[in-house]
Amino acid sequence: MVHHGGALRGLVRDDRLIDDLVTDFRSASLTDQERAILEYAEKLTERPAEMTADDVAALRRVGLDDAQVLDVAQVTAYFNFVNRLVEGLGVELENGGVEAGGGTAGHSSAGTAGV
Repeated sequence: MVHHGGALRGLVRDDRLIDDLVTDFRSASLTDQERAILEYAEKLTERPAEMTADDVAALRRVGLDDAQVLDVAQVTAYFNFVNRLVEGLGVELENGGVEAGGGTAGHSSAGTAGV
């Protein structure tokens, strides 16, 4: 979250919200839709085998259409894929660390969160 938190700070400009998101998104001041999206992303990230149609229905109940649900699932899955790949290869990108192959990195991994 360090890398993405910095980018988010540049867009949102609400340090308290970002701190709450980093600490525990449930304590953040979010809309019902934002909270449902984060709950879906967290479950897909941490407990993918437990996902059911009810999880998609929860997103629809807060106003997401099929294309938006697909976007949430794809973005979450992509971040999880990239994070697993980086971690699986032992790539260290935090604070200008060294990438696999010896190059110097200019960015960092997103950690284990799908968002």
